[in-house]
Amino acid sequence: MSGILTYALHYEGAFNKNSLGAVSEGAKLAKEIGGEAAAVVVGGDDLTDELCASLGNYGATKVYRVKGPEGLGAPVVDAMAKIIGDDGYSYALFGGGLLGFEIGAGLTARLGAGVTMEVTAVKAQGGKLVAERPILQDSAIVDVDYVGEPGIIIGRLNAFDVVESGGGAAQVVDVEVSFEEHSNRAVMVQRGEQRGADVNIEDAEILVAGGRGLGKAEGFELCESLAGALGGAVAATRAVVDAGWYPYAAQIGQTGKTVAPKLYLAAGISGAIQHKVGMQASENIVAINKDANAPIFEFCDLGIVGDLNAIMPKLTEAVKAKKGG
Repeated sequence: MSGILTYALHYEGAFNKNSLGAVSEGAKLAKEIGGEAAAVVVGGDDLTDELCASLGNYGATKVYRVKGPEGLGAPVVDAMAKIIGDDGYSYALFGGGLLGFEIGAGLTARLGAGVTMEVTAVKAQGGKLVAERPILQDSAIVDVDYVGEPGIIIGRLNAFDVVESGGGAAQVVDVEVSFEEHSNRAVMVQRGEQRGADVNIEDAEILVAGGRGLGKAEGFELCESLAGALGGAVAATRAVVDAGWYPYAAQIGQTGKTVAPKLYLAAGISGAIQHKVGMQASENIVAINKDANAPIFEFCDLGIVGDLNAIMPKLTEAVKAKKGG
């Protein structure tokens, strides 16, 4: 079978946005290579028929349901290795993130497969998939294809768009998996949502990010006020988190998190390549900087040259007034 198998992570009755992006991408690519688009989910009684079948709305035609510990890497590796071995899928696709990298790496080792990580796009050529991966600090893109099967493709976080295809309910197939002894050693102790300064910026649709141009830690109050008015979250550059101005959970860039919000507002950020790597996939980029020659103005959609201390409070007031009206 020439098909694509995708892992879908769920929590509290909903699938992870990053996973839905991978399912959508897998469905699109499977159609292009003439294969089946399938997904695998691992969990307990919360994995209802309705929830699993809903992945059909994102293009999956079949969903393998495995009863086991949800949110842990090793059991998913066991499940996907069995399904690929039994049903012969040509590719396994992951949406990225820490869990996606862990499962993808484990599956690669288990199957002796070829793997490409930090993939930003995938294309079909001659009935096979070719992964596109940035190299040299995103200054160049290389094409990677696969010799033998399966090929493991691990996307960069938020690299794949969530697309509702209207495909209807997917077929749900229950699979019994004998987990390896080591796969049951780890247990989920606690799982919760991040809030406040530790908000999950990877899922935020609006981000207000601050850099050294804020001048001091207190400058982030401007970002927090604007983010609050917009209904978004606050992010930061490596330089300011290293300086202790804001928590590391909010860091964006090559050594931080990769985001793709609908709106990314950069306040006092020069736009060095290391930061660009983490936010360049944003739909709309707005930059405020007093330096007209700042690199960020070369790739932003709207640039404002001026004093952010004067601009941001007025912008916050304008947003509040608009919403109030």
